[in-house]
Amino acid sequence: MGKNKTITGIVVYKNIGMGFWGIEGLKGEQWLPVNLPKSMEQEGKRVTVKIKELDGESMFMWGTMVQIME
Repeated sequence: MGKNKTITGIVVYKNIGMGFWGIEGLKGEQWLPVNLPKSMEQEGKRVTVKIKELDGESMFMWGTMVQIME
């Protein structure tokens, strides 16, 4: 099981493969949310969310897969 934590970062759209939304942390971290709300799908939007890190890898090979809890 992954750990839960609160993160702050900037929403980014990556045009890799079919394209996807991610969150880049203020210290260079990369998170790949599996359930990013449509309301957050805005390039450059600063967000603070509670996440749970997920085991496994995505087909995008970018960032740590996470589930947004709040």
